[in-house]
Parts: sequence; structure tokens; C-alpha cells
Amino acid sequence: MGNAPKVTIFLWSYNHAKYLRDSIESLLHQTFTDFELFIEDDASSDQSWAIIQSYKDPRIVSHRNFTNRNDSEWFKKVVSELSSGIYIAIHHSDDIWYLDKLEKQVSFLDNHPEIGAAFTNITIIDEDSHPFEDENHFYYKIFDQPNRSRFEWLNYFFYNGNALCHPSVLIRKECFKECGFYRTGLAQLGDFDMWVRLCFKYEIYVLPEKLVRFRVRANEMNFSGNRLETRIRDQFENLQVINLYRQINSFDDLLKIFPETTKFDLSGKHDLGYALAMISLEGKTQRVNKLFGLQLLFEALNSPNRAREIESLYNFTQRDFLILTARHDPFSIELQLKYNSQDNDPTIITSSPTWKMAVFLENIKNKLFPPFSLRLRMAKWIAQRLFFFL
Repeated sequence: MGNAPKVTIFLWSYNHAKYLRDSIESLLHQTFTDFELFIEDDASSDQSWAIIQSYKDPRIVSHRNFTNRNDSEWFKKVVSELSSGIYIAIHHSDDIWYLDKLEKQVSFLDNHPEIGAAFTNITIIDEDSHPFEDENHFYYKIFDQPNRSRFEWLNYFFYNGNALCHPSVLIRKECFKECGFYRTGLAQLGDFDMWVRLCFKYEIYVLPEKLVRFRVRANEMNFSGNRLETRIRDQFENLQVINLYRQINSFDDLLKIFPETTKFDLSGKHDLGYALAMISLEGKTQRVNKLFGLQLLFEALNSPNRAREIESLYNFTQRDFLILTARHDPFSIELQLKYNSQDNDPTIITSSPTWKMAVFLENIKNKLFPPFSLRLRMAKWIAQRLFFFL
């Protein structure tokens, strides 16, 4: 081992005494040995800290929070002040690495300086370290992903969410300097938020080998498991991630991420924010995408110069915007009405005949005059002239 370890491993630990020894052992017995290991225990109430303290390996530096903080402050200090590695690896106290994980990732990054971070494929295990067999579970195949360019990943993230395994990453330290650290206030999607920021600056790669055993806990006890509080929090955190797409500052980059926006480039003239808003509202995007799109349009309409340009380019006015704010339901008002109906039957929608008629007529209009079509633009142009003469 050299004087300055090449890899810094950071292990987050919290109340995983049952798994912690297997997790630490999988690091200490790596075939690649030139590393330092920083372990942070976030005030575990079980025997985790005693287990950590039982290891005397000189590569280990341990730290314990006296109260549960659920933040990344010590991680920031480690990476920015204490670490020697040029590569940073993340590990969780309930997961297990295959023994050749670091060797293969370090070799890959050494030979591909254009890649900012290398992830790996994974094996899913259950509470008792057996192969995970629930094929209907969210985690069962979510990490089985092909490799993509950074622009293709940004497209995937926008429409689908995260699909990269956090404890599989090996990332260059410089990436944190360029992209920032995990943001405060994100309990569940801090890693997803980081991957989006990373892909705005760096290419990434997923090694096809299964080099991590990722544990899916029973009763949805993973930190981001499918529980009421995580489902509620997920909406807010997703909105913060989607807002990162505001940093797209050229239409060329927008086209690289979203090739479908080419229809909003009219003879070299376009409004980037309008195009991004419209693809947020189209198709089967998430509710937070809809809210993001409506917010972009609201801001555009309240900028007089942009509002005039958008009307000139796309025949889009405040009236069109108000139709969109009634059509899209990012706050799930209709869903709440379903569950608040007098029979408490989620299949009953308490919508009035007037509303149903409005929806019916709107659907007919969309069939006759599809959104963004030449037919709709011509109809608006004719209607405006007729109104002027009347």
C-alpha cells in the first residue's frame, strides 16, 4: 500500500447490527487493498457501534453521531478534508460487496478517464441474505439497466426516476468538487439528485458484472421502502430533482436530452422553457413533472417579452394556460375526491355533469385540432381574425 490510498470508502451505518459484520468484512477482504475506510454510525441504538469498535484494522477511521442526524455533513468533511483517495466508494451497512468489486471498478476508471463514475450490476438479497424472489417488487429488476450516454440518462431520469444502485458507485473525487455534495433536506432521493447533477457534467458507466449484494428488507424497511411517509416525502424530493433541469441553457442540449422537442424549433426560433414545459405535461410523466411544467409556463407568461414571443411562435396564450391548469392535477384533487366520497368507494368519482361535458368537449377538440398541430394554429389564426372583424 502506498502512503496515500487510492480509494476512500465511506460506510453509512444505522441500526444494522444484524448485517454489519458481513458488510464490513466484504470491504476488508477486497482483492484491491489500497483503500481507507471511513465509517459513520448515525447514533445507532443497537450494537452497531460496538461492532465497529471491535475492528482494529489501521485502514479504518470511525465516527459516531451522538444523536441521529440523517445528514451528510461528516461525509462532506471526509471527502473535502480527510480523504486521500482519488476515487470515492459508497457503502451501506446492510449491503455486501463481492470481493473483486473495487478491483474491477478501479481498473475501469483508470482506463477510462472520460468517465466520472462507475456503477455495477447487482444481486438482490432478502432479509436473511437469500436470493430475493418477489418478481413483482419494485427493486426486483429496477437496477438492470443498459448503458446510456449522459444525455440519455438525463432523459431516463426525467421520465422514470432513479435506476442506479447507490452502494455500487465508485466516483472520482473531482466530481464532488464540480457537482457539489449530497444536498441537505433530501432524505430519500439524495443519491438520485446527485446522479442527475453528475450527468449534467460527466459520462457514467454501469459495469455489467454483479458486484454488489443489495438487501431488500422485509416489511418495506429499506430507508426508501414503500411506506406512507416515504410516499409523501417522495413527491417533494422528486420536485427538487426535476427542478435541476432548469440548468439546461441551450436548445442544442435540450435536443440531446429530449429529441422529441425538435417540434418546438420553428425555423431556428424557439423558447427553451416552453419546450421543456410542454414535454413535462405530455405523456405519462409523474405528477411532479406536471407541476414543474405548469410552473415554467406560469413564469414565461409573467415575462411580457417572452409571453409575446411564445404567442407569436406557438399561438399559446394565457387562455391556453388556464385550460392546462384545469386539465392537469399535480395535487391529486380528483384522487382525494374519490376517497372522500360518501360511500368511501375509491371507484366513485364525484364529478358533476357539467365537468363531464367539459371533458367530453375538450376531447373532441383535441381530436379535431391536435395540440401543436398546424391545423390548430390555423384555426386560432382564423378565429383571431374573425373576432377582429366582428
